[in-house]
Amino acid sequence: MAIVSYYIFIFFRGVPQIEVTFEVDQNRILQVRAEDKAAKKSKSITIKNEKGSLSQEEIERMVKEAEEFSEEDKKWKEKIDAKNKLETYVYNMKSTVKDKGKLADKIDSDDKEKIDSTLKEALEWLDDNQNVEKEDYDEKLKEVEEVCNPVIQKVYQRSGGASSSSDEDESHEEL
Repeated sequence: MAIVSYYIFIFFRGVPQIEVTFEVDQNRILQVRAEDKAAKKSKSITIKNEKGSLSQEEIERMVKEAEEFSEEDKKWKEKIDAKNKLETYVYNMKSTVKDKGKLADKIDSDDKEKIDSTLKEALEWLDDNQNVEKEDYDEKLKEVEEVCNPVIQKVYQRSGGASSSSDEDESHEEL
């Protein structure tokens, strides 16, 4: 009989990411391990059934439940990943727009206001929609990107285009 593993992932903004693993081996010994991903610390405990053993039916039921929950866990993880992707994009874009060392001075004030309001709305949406599906997070990310990406592209094109047009002006002066 193989080891049955069941994972629980806990992710919240500003809260440690904890992965909990449950393993039952062929000797019916339960091993529980919790790991704080950010702090790289982990603890584990072994639980032995010394008072009596599980019946074969109970073991099979537990294995079946673990298999059933694995698909649910996968969907949950995808949902959390989509939420984290949206949050990361929003916070990175917020930093990019506010940081003078990045693009803050190169973005038009109208575009900056448009991006700021979009990012603020996205953060409010995240706070109000904690239990939406993965597709909802993906759709919201797409909406935010549709506002932000053209502005950022325009800034990069302007900064790249400005240097090439000044080079052309200098070459005409020499003639």
